[in-house]
Amino acid sequence: MMTGMDALRARRFDLLKGRRVGLLSHQAALCADGSTSAQLLHRALGPRLAALYGPEHGFFGQAGAGEHTYTRPHPDWHIPVYSLYGERRKPAPEMLAGVEAVVCDLQDLGTRCYTYLATLRNMLEACAEAGVEVIVTDRPIPLPQVVDGPMLDPAFSSFVAPCPLPLVYGMTPAESARWMQATLGLNVRLSVVPMEGWTRADAAWDGARPAYLPPSPGIKTWECAMTYAATVFSEALPGIDCGRGTNLAFRVLGAPWLHAETFCERIAAERPAGVTFHPYRYGAAVAPYAGKELDGVRLTVTDPARFRPAQVSLTVLRLLAELYGPARVWRHKGVRPEWFDKLYGTDRVRNCLKSGAPLKPLFAGWSRDRKAFDAARQAALLYT
Repeated sequence: MMTGMDALRARRFDLLKGRRVGLLSHQAALCADGSTSAQLLHRALGPRLAALYGPEHGFFGQAGAGEHTYTRPHPDWHIPVYSLYGERRKPAPEMLAGVEAVVCDLQDLGTRCYTYLATLRNMLEACAEAGVEVIVTDRPIPLPQVVDGPMLDPAFSSFVAPCPLPLVYGMTPAESARWMQATLGLNVRLSVVPMEGWTRADAAWDGARPAYLPPSPGIKTWECAMTYAATVFSEALPGIDCGRGTNLAFRVLGAPWLHAETFCERIAAERPAGVTFHPYRYGAAVAPYAGKELDGVRLTVTDPARFRPAQVSLTVLRLLAELYGPARVWRHKGVRPEWFDKLYGTDRVRNCLKSGAPLKPLFAGWSRDRKAFDAARQAALLYT
């Protein structure tokens, strides 16, 4: 398997010949020789690499979730490293001045609330306005065959819900760019460099590709990336710990009141597709349970094609409320219902869970609501 950046290198960077280039990327964008895409372009282009742009967590990937980053000069190359998660989230015209093409090379997750989708959209829009070409070099996502979750309610549009697509949308960065250009009517010059030797069935990070580096501090492994959409609700419901600050962030769920053996038996009876749950005791690393040993459960994706993380997340929350009472889920200190709604892009999910309404009609509604999206997605796909 060859990433888009490595494919572009094999073509001797033909799309960049003689041009001043900007790069939207981060240190997680590794190439086959172990260098980052930025290091690769710096060696190949020299002074024609004119600017770098960093998404949430920063170009160097050190900032925490929601932490603002700042524009700074590169410590070695003396070119600007523009923050797109600080005072500005969309490049200003002066940030693109003198740039003839922007290469976008981000390790994304294919989940709407993971903000790299919003950053890619903002870059496409800014380049359309500035007359700058965008070149997206592609990378794999953890669930390329999965489309799941509610479509965005326009009333809940935000930086974690930037586009009218489902929570899990099953498109790589290059496919997402193609979809945005067509669906959002972006008048941008767009080129994509697909991966080579990759198919949608290749969801496991099996070593036959560049090494994996965390694209953000909370996504430490490919397995964490796979389960992120199933456990991200914990950002809004702090009474349920997701292992943030540990090596299993977003792969575990725990609480002092959780009885893991019972929970795992009950959720197994629900027969969730493509995932299993197992008891797993661990030490919480962040508030409110920091330093406490928790009785938790660990998620393992057994079939990436059948796994439906958004459906699983609601099944988990419904079962937790049934076993331990709704107050354990919804009335813990620090609960942020408005953030929960932003993550899911609608308030219908929260209202359904709190009312006790059955989940199957909600899931069926998701399928009906995304028919138009499914057709537009199909037109944007680059791989079978």
